[in-house]
Amino acid sequence: QVQLVESGGGLVQAGGSLRLSCAASGRTSSRYVLGWFRQAPGKEREFVAAIRWTGYSTYDADSVKGRFTISRDNAKNTVYLQMNNLKPEDTAVYYCAEGPYGSRWAADFGSWGQGTQVTVSS
Repeated sequence: QVQLVESGGGLVQAGGSLRLSCAASGRTSSRYVLGWFRQAPGKEREFVAAIRWTGYSTYDADSVKGRFTISRDNAKNTVYLQMNNLKPEDTAVYYCAEGPYGSRWAADFGSWGQGTQVTVSS
């Protein structure tokens, strides 16, 4: 089973950028993806982006297309979420988790990290 630890959150002004990291340890599987989700207060956890552990397949949510980029460094066993042109509505706790390729449903994912807070001020 994989263990995941997020980092890189913080406070940023609208229009700014942040890069989140998700460091993985333990066993990963080429059948799965590493996904980023976020949860704002009072809202359900929503899918942001995902990348396969092998290869270059990625997919993301319409709300972040053109602004967020997911990538992977195999040597460091780390997945990144580069977030540009941040908006106040991006404010949330961001989580990484492992799940089946193609899924966007939080219920399909497991091995959740502890989350990292992203706050975007207007």
